[in-house]
Amino acid sequence: MSPVTATLLRHRLRHLRHHHIRLNSTAVPSHFNLPLNHPTYLIWSANTSLGKTLVSTGIASSFLLHQPSSSPPAAHSAKLLYLKPIQTGFPSDSDSRFVFSKLDSLSLRRRIPLSVSNSVLRSSLPVAESMRRNIKVSESGMCDLNFREEKTVTGAPELLCKTLYAWEAAISPHLAAEREHATVEDSVVLKMVEQEMECGSKANVLCLVETAGGVASPGPSGTLQCDLYRPFRLPGILVGDGRLGGISGTIAAYESLKLRGYDVAAVVFEDHGLVNEVPLTSYLRNKVPVLVLPPVPKDPSDDLIEWFVESDGVFKALKEVMVSVYLERVERLNGMAKQAGEVFWWPFTQHKLVPEDNVTIIDSRCGENFSVFKASDNNSITQQFDACASWWTQGPDPAFQAELAREMGYTAARFGHVMFPENVYEPALKCAELLLDGVGKGWASRVYFSDNGSTAIEIGLKMAFRKFCVDHETLFGLSEDAEEKKHVDVKVLALRGSYHGDTLGAMEAQAPSPYTGFLQQPWYTGRGLFLEPPTVFLSNGTWNLSLPESFSQTASEECGTFTTRDEIFDKSRDTSVLATVYSTYVSEQLQEYSGISQSAHVGALIIEPVIHGAGGMHMVDPLFQRVLVNECRNRKIPVIFDEVFTGFWRLGVETTADLLGCKPDIACFAKLLTGGMIPLAVTLATDAVFDSFSGDSKLKALLHGHSYSAHAMGCATATKAIEWFKDPETNHNIDSQRGTLRELWDEELVQHISCHCAVERVVVLGTLFALELKVDASNSGYASLYAKSLLEMLREDGIFMRPLGNVVYLMCGPCTSPEICRRLLTKLHKRLGEFNRA
Repeated sequence: MSPVTATLLRHRLRHLRHHHIRLNSTAVPSHFNLPLNHPTYLIWSANTSLGKTLVSTGIASSFLLHQPSSSPPAAHSAKLLYLKPIQTGFPSDSDSRFVFSKLDSLSLRRRIPLSVSNSVLRSSLPVAESMRRNIKVSESGMCDLNFREEKTVTGAPELLCKTLYAWEAAISPHLAAEREHATVEDSVVLKMVEQEMECGSKANVLCLVETAGGVASPGPSGTLQCDLYRPFRLPGILVGDGRLGGISGTIAAYESLKLRGYDVAAVVFEDHGLVNEVPLTSYLRNKVPVLVLPPVPKDPSDDLIEWFVESDGVFKALKEVMVSVYLERVERLNGMAKQAGEVFWWPFTQHKLVPEDNVTIIDSRCGENFSVFKASDNNSITQQFDACASWWTQGPDPAFQAELAREMGYTAARFGHVMFPENVYEPALKCAELLLDGVGKGWASRVYFSDNGSTAIEIGLKMAFRKFCVDHETLFGLSEDAEEKKHVDVKVLALRGSYHGDTLGAMEAQAPSPYTGFLQQPWYTGRGLFLEPPTVFLSNGTWNLSLPESFSQTASEECGTFTTRDEIFDKSRDTSVLATVYSTYVSEQLQEYSGISQSAHVGALIIEPVIHGAGGMHMVDPLFQRVLVNECRNRKIPVIFDEVFTGFWRLGVETTADLLGCKPDIACFAKLLTGGMIPLAVTLATDAVFDSFSGDSKLKALLHGHSYSAHAMGCATATKAIEWFKDPETNHNIDSQRGTLRELWDEELVQHISCHCAVERVVVLGTLFALELKVDASNSGYASLYAKSLLEMLREDGIFMRPLGNVVYLMCGPCTSPEICRRLLTKLHKRLGEFNRA
């Protein structure tokens, strides 16, 4: 690299750091409600200066100035709302004023009365000064301009044009905002758009929201506009490019929108005589209409009125497409709940308890929020925070979701799917390397890929049992000089309340529970030694240790409280009297399964480290689990950590081995492994475990797998997630010095909730906040419906939750801001009071 080039590059990098350009949306309104009782469309463009405002004007003309003469008087009172959220080059360049003035002229030309108005709500100080308005400047540098011009005709169709934010410089919005010292955050822009889109319950309404520049042009904060508006996911009209090179630019813009989950209703562009519509129609496979407008006159003195008249047929066709797409969407959304009840078989759901009105209709997801359709007289799309983390898998914020979508698209295009045995490809290899250098660092040497958590557990059990058999070959008559093979019943050591998956083998490794009853699994026998674990919980502001009745009186005397949660994980407890009590208890339980004469042996320890998820969000005393591991180590019993739920920052650390302070022989991961975007699971193992399958015969190999083992999309997504979650540049919750997440849940609010009279206990750790509601014995457990009314209230507050009986929980992602968590707790605390009074 030449010195000149290097100097320019350094200068450019400093410039980028200075301007803080953001490539993805970062701030989303805390809650929004978008009207769906009329069509609303985003007007996009493949690039700047392609005629977005001309298209907006033509659509407005077709909608307002073509009302059927046979319609009743009320039908003539149509309203079109044109919003220009971001305008630069103002006031010499004003798109809202262009629409306002052209519609006024067209109404006069066609002799159709029309009420028109144009408003500019907020601007930078230079804009205000250029318009000679003496206005107070806010802290952000924006002024409440509140400029308005209008012409009113009673009873006539109505055009409302509004510019929401205006800057003077005719440059990209992020540069104009910086240079004029008038910045606007993404969430503020979105909130303003939401407020201005509200048009009441009037039926004959159309709303157009016109973007600035191209699809990927930055907004005022530096966020690309295709990311800025993504939380609303409004359907779009794409203004393409009919010039030479326009096919490529139009397709790139279209793909950028589709990759982010937008629906594009139509593509429209100016004819330049190159017949670009033919290849574009072919590329879009006739699924998206492509409309061509007549050439726009180049004479600056031309007022374009005749051009709009000539283009009338195209705009009428475009308007009909927009209305048709809108009606189809609303009809589909209104029918989904009923159809779902007729064709779905939901997991863990008693269908008789789910009336049609209780079905949540999810239109889309953006980061941590669902966009939910609410059917009523005024249909709407509202936002709900996904406090189930879509059943414990989700981690992405909006920026990360877009990043993962790009990674998945690239990998699918490059690899599709390729079989794994005896093959290697970059996504699988990179993923395995990151796993061994991350969650497996210091102990694991091999990665076994599978498809989901339950399968990963079954693989882990097979690995552990083989290792146990090899280490204790005399028990089974496996040694070369053994006269005959012995039949030995191999069991697991596990904890009551743990849950390791739904498949038959995994269910055998867990204690009897509602999930294992005869109606659920007639084959279930429970092939294990299942111990009742000591648990820890927060109640009345204090962390308490609870011991099961099976422990001695000596242990009960040691049962006490902890000043802080950190005390619970302090390894100095290993030398306490309680540690000795735990060790004696575990040793006594294992004694029954020791010795060469026994017909049954414990061949593996399997635990969910620290938190039992599906068993009711119980925190197990980490000291007890550490003692279990040590006792099994002493007996050469392989140790399996089931981190399917708890791994990858769910509990504030990348692996819960760091919380326990001990390592497994085998560990299983899934869920957050891919950020929750696509199924993938892994089972990590030591060299010693791997070597127990080594031999000259294929029959000694691990004969387990599935068609999609190590599928490229899953591995690439996992790689991206692993890197993203632990990088302080992308995950601002990472404490880089401690290697943990910072505290996400407001300590004072957590204390208040733990003291609430309706709350039995609280567990809070990492991304998890859970509480158990106080109930009578008849109302407790997994089948309890006690929490139903509380959850209904919280859904009204924009929080989607699903209980574990009388246990309710909030679960966020590793990147969720503490401010969002505080808002969630505040709403929960408020509703607990109302719930308790009811």
